[in-house]
This record gives sequence, structure tokens and C-alpha cells, in this order.
Amino acid sequence: MKRELSPNVQAALEAIGRREITHVFLVACGGSLSIMHPGKYFMDRHFETITSDLYNADEFICRHPRHLGEKALVILCSQTGTTRETANAAKFARENGAVTVAMTLDPQSPLAEAAEHVVRYDAPYTTGVPIDPADSNYAVLYMLLAGLLRQREGRDIVPALLSSLGNLQAAIDRAKAVYEDRFEMYADRFKDSSVIYTAASGAGYGAAYSFAICVLMEMQWINSQAIHANEFFHGPFEVVDEDTNAILLIGMDETRRVEERTRDFLYRFGDRERIMVLDAAELDLSGIDDAFRGYLVPLIFFDALWGFAYKLAQRRNHTMLEARRYMKKIHDY
Repeated sequence: MKRELSPNVQAALEAIGRREITHVFLVACGGSLSIMHPGKYFMDRHFETITSDLYNADEFICRHPRHLGEKALVILCSQTGTTRETANAAKFARENGAVTVAMTLDPQSPLAEAAEHVVRYDAPYTTGVPIDPADSNYAVLYMLLAGLLRQREGRDIVPALLSSLGNLQAAIDRAKAVYEDRFEMYADRFKDSSVIYTAASGAGYGAAYSFAICVLMEMQWINSQAIHANEFFHGPFEVVDEDTNAILLIGMDETRRVEERTRDFLYRFGDRERIMVLDAAELDLSGIDDAFRGYLVPLIFFDALWGFAYKLAQRRNHTMLEARRYMKKIHDY
């Protein structure tokens, strides 16, 4: 179990501590952007003196937010550190006086070189090597933000976070056991589907977003859209019928009722056999502090769904990462 923040997180926080910070920008693209959604939710719920925004990296440059300046902290993430838009955003932030922290697997990557401070994390999805989820991008972002909260506002939730992270792998393993039969069943039901929607809200929206664009679309070539569970009722619900395929995530944060409302509508007007619901209320979250369950459940969902993606790929005779046509294959776009 981790008892202290990782050394590079502590080093980044120490450097940030020498600056006045009034605003935090969370900046990334694609799957890395998805983890920023629970980070933004965390900041909204905990910080009183520091405001925050979430941006796609290139739009961050195009918009040039007025808050970007010497009192801004910009946290950027790219798994390989080679996402050029994110590296450019780090350079842009520094040119405008902000302090920058890069989260990446590779501390020698272009993003790491562009930022002032680097926080490394681990990921199993590109290496195939199992990791401790306490070292994942989600976890490292929460460590940075919890450390910043302790530093700036004197509220210390770091011990509870670290204790919860220490029990996260066991919770993930139990969740996979709960979902095993369901994933087998829905992999069979979804294998011939051309469209699968995902939906969630709050801290869980990022997991739904990432699964839609980075797994279903990027790796399986299945048309998808991540729908916010309340925005669902402002247009998207018109497509619901007995042939609609959807994955709904129901978490443990304050927006749970929003997701439950979407579930009830899908069950009422759709076919339950085509609606896969992952509800955190089914899970054994022993060892995870009540205050952090809403923030860590999205990580549990995404980790479990990664296994579902491979089951789906197997039934579709489609190779996950290697079959991509454009990602990492061409560079002139």
C-alpha cells in the first residue's frame, strides 16, 4: 500500500508550491482527455479557491483562455508523450507564463521535454504488462490534485486516497468476476452490431467517452457516441427502439440519479438484452473510502471494459490494436 505520494508527484507539487495558482487547466486528447473528466469533477467538488477547466489540447491553443497566465497550472497527459497537439499545448502554456506538468509513460518524450515538470505513470493497455492501478493515469492525476488541495487549502485527503488506491486492484478483480458472465453474453449479442452507444455522467463520463471513441471506434470500427446521461433526454433518446445497442455506466458519485433515469428509459423503450448496464452498486468496494468511491469506480469500469473489448474483438475476428488503419500508421495529417 502506498503511504506517500510518488517522488515525482511530490517534486512537481513542491515546484508548484513556489507559484501563486488561481486556475488549473486539464489538457489532453482522446483517451488521455477522458481521465481529465473525473479530475475536473474532483476539482469542482473539493476546491474553494482554485477554479478549473478541461480542454482538448489543440482547442486550448485556438481558444487561448483569458485565465492562461502566470497564475495558471496546466496539467497535460499523453500516454506515449508523442501526441503533437498536447506537446504543442505544453509549449503554448509555458509561452504564456503558466506552470506545466506533463503526465506520460515516457519521461523522455516530446511532451515531457515541452513541460517543466514530468509525472510518470504506468499503463497495461499498450504493453500488455499488468500494473498496479495505483500507478495508473487516473491515480496519478488524483494524487496531483489531492496534493494540491492539501498544499493550497489545508485539507488533507491524501491518506484516504492512498489507502483506497492500495485496495483498488482487489476491487477491480472482484468486479471482473461479477461481470464475467455478462461480458460473455453481451459480446455475443453485440458482435454483429454496427452501432453501440455509451452513456454516463459525472466522474464516469470520461470512461464512457474513452470506450466509445478509443475502443469501439478506433479499435473495433464500430460506430459509437458517448452520450451524457442527461443530454440523452435532449435529443439522443429519439433513436431508442428495440434494436438500440447501448452500454450504460452507473457510478457512485452525486450524479448517480441522472444515470439511473437513463437506465429506466432504456429499459422502458429498448430491449434489455441489448442494453448492457454496469452498476457500481453491484460491486464489492471494500477498502475504498466512501469519499473516493465515486472517483475510483470509473477506473474499475474502464479496466473491466477493456476485457470486454477483447471478447467482442474475438467474436468479430478483429484484431484490437494491430488492425488500426491510421493511428500510429500515418503521420501526414
